[in-house]
Amino acid sequence: MFAVPLTEDAQLRPLEPWQAAEFLAHMDRAREYVDPWVPFASLSTDLESARAVLQRHADRRAADTGGIYGIWRGGVLVGGTLFVSLDARAGTGEVGCWLERSAEGHGLVTRAIRHMIDWAFHERGLHRVQWVNAAHNVRSAAVAQRLGMRLDGVLRSAFHYRGQRHDHQVWSVLADEWPPATTPAERGSTEPTPT
Repeated sequence: MFAVPLTEDAQLRPLEPWQAAEFLAHMDRAREYVDPWVPFASLSTDLESARAVLQRHADRRAADTGGIYGIWRGGVLVGGTLFVSLDARAGTGEVGCWLERSAEGHGLVTRAIRHMIDWAFHERGLHRVQWVNAAHNVRSAAVAQRLGMRLDGVLRSAFHYRGQRHDHQVWSVLADEWPPATTPAERGSTEPTPT
């Protein structure tokens, strides 16, 4: 399997259904903090449901329409990223993330998403990658800004969750706006690294 180094002690790797127990333990630690932003946190409450969440994403990766990846820090799963959608024919995709509170402040999500966007543009030939967050999720909006995304607009009352309607911000970056990577290290290297 491949692993993309994010820092000296952190890496991005595929998150597979066979890792459901580790994913569930992570969700149990992170659920209260992550659930307001990432609905699958509340869907992963036991081993069977955690495996089902990961299997849905594995099926989407196999169909080339999405995928889910874990962020491990010090050998512990502390968060992840995903292609919420990926449509190579249309040239569009959407990325997202989540992270335990204990792993914040180390630039892990920004580095991981930067690698995914770089891969989407340089390897898959996508034209547009978007990021959608609840309008009141300022930490998520800050990641989009750090990645050089532009705010396309706000979808008012676009998402119903836990009895409330939420506005969504939609951010995007286009391939011709994305800085070219000149070395494998700058790209986050798409070469597999043995684990």
